[in-house]
Amino acid sequence: MGMTMTQKILAAHAGLDSVSAGQLIEADLDLVLGNDITSPVAIHEINKMKVEGVFNKDKIALVMDHFAPNKDIKSAEHCKCVREFACKNEITNYFDVGKMGIEHALLPEQGLTVAGDVIIGADSHTCTYGALGAFSTGVGSTDMAAGMATGKAWFKVPSAIKFNIVGKPAEWISGKDVILHIIGMIGVDGALYKSMEFVGEGLKYLSMDDRFTIANMAIEAGGKNGIFPVDDLTREYMKEHSKRPFTEYEADSDAEYDEEYTIDLSTLKSTVSFPHLPDNTRTIDEVGDVKIDQVVIGSCTNGRMDDLRIAAKILEGKKVADGIRVIVIPATQKIYLQAMEEGLLKTFIEAGAIVSTPTCGPCLGGYMGVLAEGERCVSTTNRNFVGRMGHVDSEVYLASPAVAAASAITGKISGPKDVM
Repeated sequence: MGMTMTQKILAAHAGLDSVSAGQLIEADLDLVLGNDITSPVAIHEINKMKVEGVFNKDKIALVMDHFAPNKDIKSAEHCKCVREFACKNEITNYFDVGKMGIEHALLPEQGLTVAGDVIIGADSHTCTYGALGAFSTGVGSTDMAAGMATGKAWFKVPSAIKFNIVGKPAEWISGKDVILHIIGMIGVDGALYKSMEFVGEGLKYLSMDDRFTIANMAIEAGGKNGIFPVDDLTREYMKEHSKRPFTEYEADSDAEYDEEYTIDLSTLKSTVSFPHLPDNTRTIDEVGDVKIDQVVIGSCTNGRMDDLRIAAKILEGKKVADGIRVIVIPATQKIYLQAMEEGLLKTFIEAGAIVSTPTCGPCLGGYMGVLAEGERCVSTTNRNFVGRMGHVDSEVYLASPAVAAASAITGKISGPKDVM
C-alpha cells in the first residue's frame, strides 16, 4: 500500500520503511515550539522530570508573542519564566521584544522550518509549516515538555483527505477565501485527526503567503495537519530564508485517501465566516447588511506582506468610516520594516488606522483590541468562537485582508468591489 506525503515524513522520522493510518509511532523531532502562554506550563513539567538540560538547544524555539510587550504583571511573570529557562539552557532561538514576531510567521522567516521536518508546537496553529512541505502539528504543553527533554514524540499516524486545487482565482481572492470555503464545505470536524493534503495545477496561483494561511487553518477543520507538495516556489522561499538542508517527499500514486475534493479557484468568491464557528460561512453576496465596530488586519494567519499590501491597496487614498477602529498588526519585525519602507504604514495611518508592534494581541482576546459587549469585529484572524476576542456577547467575523479593508471603509461587511 502506498503512503501519503505526511505518512512518508513520519515513517522516515520513526526509522520505519512504512507506516499506515492508525499506527502508533515514536518519531524524532526537528523542532519544538512554545510561546509565552504555553511554555511556562511545559517548563514546570520539565522541572518535575528532573532531567538535565534539553535534548538540543538549537532545536527549540521559544517566542514571546501573545502578550508581549507584556500587558500586565501576570504576562510579565510568564515571559520572565521562559526567559530564565532559555538563558539557563542556552536556547538558541529565543525571541523576545525587539526580535519577536508572531511565532508562525517568524519561524519560517527565520529559516527554522523546512520541507521534510517533523515539528511540534504548544500552539494549535503549528500546522502552518505544512505550507513548506513539513509535518507540523499542535500539541499540549506536557507533550512540549517531553519533546524538549527527549527530542521525540508519540503520534498516531493520520489518514488523509486530498484537496485537488484547480483553476485560477479572480482578483482579490486569496488563500483565506480558499480555506474558509473548504471549512464551510466540510465543517469544523470534517478533517478530524486527518492530514489535509493540497495538490493540483491550481497551486501555481497560490503564493507562499496564501499557502501559509491555508495550512494555518487546517486545525479549524479539525485536521491533524495541512501540507503542500514542494515546488519551485517552495524551494525558492526556503533557499532565501534558510541555510538548512531539506528533504522533499511525494505521496505515492497509490496512496489511500479517506475522501477527495476538487476546489475550483475560478468559482470562489470572497468568503466570510459568521459567528461563532469558522464553518458558518457565507459568500460576500450573501452577507447582508452587517454593521461593525472594529477591523483587525494581522495574526499568524494574515499578517504577512501579501496581506498588508492588499489591505493598503484598498485603503490608499480613502478613509476609515467614522466610528470604526482599525488595527493593523504586521506579523514580524521584518514585515513591519518592509511595510514601512514600502509606504504601507503611511497609507494605513493616513486612512485612520493604527499600526501595532508584532503581537497576537486581539486574536485571542489578549489586548490591543478587546471587544466590549455587543461589538462586532471583522478580523483576518483564524477563530471566531464565543468570547474569542473579548466579551461573550461580542461577535467576530473572519475574512480576508481585502474584505477587512473594504469593511473598514464602509463601516459594514463589504467586498473590495464595493469600494474600488
